[in-house]
Amino acid sequence: MTLFQSLPSSVLQAGAIFLSIIIEALPFVLIGSIISGAIEVYVTPEKVYKFLPKNRLGRIFFGSFIGFLFPSCECGIVPIINRFLEKKVPSYTAVPFLVTAPIINPIVLFATYSAFGNSIQMVLLRALGAILVATILGIFLGFFWEGPIQKENRLACHEHDFSHLTKSQKLLQVFIQAIDEFFDMGRYLVFGCLFASIVQVYVPTRILTSISASPLLAIVLLMVLSFLLSLCSEADAFIGSSLLSSFGFAPVLAFLVIGPMLDVKNLLMMKNYLKTRFIWQFMTIVTLVVLVYSYLVGVML
Repeated sequence: MTLFQSLPSSVLQAGAIFLSIIIEALPFVLIGSIISGAIEVYVTPEKVYKFLPKNRLGRIFFGSFIGFLFPSCECGIVPIINRFLEKKVPSYTAVPFLVTAPIINPIVLFATYSAFGNSIQMVLLRALGAILVATILGIFLGFFWEGPIQKENRLACHEHDFSHLTKSQKLLQVFIQAIDEFFDMGRYLVFGCLFASIVQVYVPTRILTSISASPLLAIVLLMVLSFLLSLCSEADAFIGSSLLSSFGFAPVLAFLVIGPMLDVKNLLMMKNYLKTRFIWQFMTIVTLVVLVYSYLVGVML
């Protein structure tokens, strides 16, 4: 106890924030890893293609909207997407799901509705922003991107055949795959949470609020803040609502749309699976679309 009391208060605060982010994120990472393990054991590429629309645009919209029925927090979405890609799900279906699932799922939409005083407007605009980003990313991957988005070592992974196993053996394999995924991804989560906690304590938010007089600059600042804070999508609406009076509607909307798509811990986990070139293009498209969308919403309102 004496050891902790001798530490500076800022270090203790950063440690507390780090633990809170980890505790908040770990259940969703674990759930994502278990879902990933279940996909690996029970889902074959043939089964996947039965549910996908036949045309490319249909597959893009399928990926964009299926998150409403298949909710996942962004803390656990990356391993699910990687497993989908390994099951030969097209990138232009998987990546839109990556973008929208943490936002348009009923839990997050209800949290947003509650945080903003039962505002259906914020809920609809947040969902619309996510769907817009997902659609543009899907079109980019479906019609302009060439080649896979996974790293070469991930492409080299061979499809395992679990069909000969008994039900109990398959269930055991789900947990074996989930444990491997959990620890493979956990190191990136820890570093991401550590960085986010340091930023929350040592980056002076007063400077950010003092230079946010310009609407466009305020949008950019809250987008950066959302990236650095790395909040869970089921809790970020309550933080966003507290920023409404200081920054205005459009910057807070940008904060809520981009946060589940781009944050520190997610990028570190994506770096483990996806090509660096794709990640940079993903970041560029998401940032530009959210910036333009939020600015236009602010102008129209």
